[in-house]
Amino acid sequence: MRSPLEARRDTGQQELRPWKTCAFTELTAARSRLLRMLEGLPEDALTRQHSPLMSPIVWDVAHLANYEEQWLLRALGAPALTDSSVDSLYDAFRHPRASRSQLPLLSPEQAFAYASRVRAASLEWLHQLPEDSSAPLLRGGFVFGMVAQHEQQHLETLAATLQLMTSHAYRPAALARPRPARAAQHEVFLPGGPVRLGSDAPWAYDNERPAHSVHVPDFLLDSHPVTNGDFAVFVDSGGYDDARWWDPQGFEWIHAQGIRHPLFWLPQQGGWWRRRFGWVEPLPRDEPVQHVCWYEADAYARWAGKRLPTEAEWEKAATGSDGQPRGYPWGDTAPGPAHANLGGDTWGPSPIGGYPAGQSADGIWGLLGDVWEWTSSTFDGYFGFKPFPYREYSEVFFGTEYRVLRGGAWASAPVAVRNSFRNWDYPIRRQIFAGFRCARDAR
Repeated sequence: MRSPLEARRDTGQQELRPWKTCAFTELTAARSRLLRMLEGLPEDALTRQHSPLMSPIVWDVAHLANYEEQWLLRALGAPALTDSSVDSLYDAFRHPRASRSQLPLLSPEQAFAYASRVRAASLEWLHQLPEDSSAPLLRGGFVFGMVAQHEQQHLETLAATLQLMTSHAYRPAALARPRPARAAQHEVFLPGGPVRLGSDAPWAYDNERPAHSVHVPDFLLDSHPVTNGDFAVFVDSGGYDDARWWDPQGFEWIHAQGIRHPLFWLPQQGGWWRRRFGWVEPLPRDEPVQHVCWYEADAYARWAGKRLPTEAEWEKAATGSDGQPRGYPWGDTAPGPAHANLGGDTWGPSPIGGYPAGQSADGIWGLLGDVWEWTSSTFDGYFGFKPFPYREYSEVFFGTEYRVLRGGAWASAPVAVRNSFRNWDYPIRRQIFAGFRCARDAR
């Protein structure tokens, strides 16, 4: 029923030069993860619309292939493998998610075969391209990094789809997560001053550019994300019924929707349980809370006498108060298993305090991985922003409708996680793997 999506090469990775090596590695890692995630799912699970918030899984598979064909083949001068009708079918802006199940989609077998064919052609084309090029798409291998990150971002979206799926019990093989003794939570003082926002690194997205400095006043930031146990106190004390803590629009929305607790929490006599993919289990009180929307995060912060950090404050915390440039909280070493819970193989957040090697220069833990962290900031371009290579990646989302998230989650891939990476979503979104930490002004 399904075709293997293998990146077949007759020559080894060692023949590729630096950015080509990286491109080969990241494209191959993304495809391997896709296969692991979807292995064994029946056709009905691949084609069904599990939620109006998400696409049918088979749409995502073919969309990944079509996006790759457009950017790694046609845009770089390689022959097209399909015609424009396929482009239209898998255009995310032309077809909202809720309507995609009504489209004449490729079957699972056809979608997997299409993705396999495109990947083989892309890797063949990769070997033929010049290492050094003045073409903007190829400078530093940007377009290959864009496609690799795009695929991994869709795999995180697929993880959210699989969590919403109830027609089949999806129980992935999950790697163990470290369970340290309960980590002490405290606030960290961060002195005011300049912070370098953004990045001009070769694979940075347009909304991260240009790198620039802004001034941030003194502030305090929680050393860890808010945990399930912390958030349960807010729930059990009637926090969802007290309008004092809520943005008025948020309070109206949660009551219209009948929301009384984070998504996938289950009230049981004697405590809280949760549904995590195919398991129902007691709620781990020492893990970061996830599946809360911005309104819920903002309400908790007010209840606790604090607030959500701005994205500038969050990036200052990740970079470090000493002003030294760092790509990650711990330095410039690419994320590894000792630094953060990333890559999707744990299928859930880890208890706080599990990654001492990943703490920041100021002793702040868990800034990358486990859960995305809501900030108070709305999404907009930095001064001097230029859309590249297409407006629809960032620019069409600029405005007050969206809130910025930072840091990446357990389902995020290392290639798409860095201090400068910016995510965004509507303040009502709860299916994403989002949590938060609190901040407050220093007085």
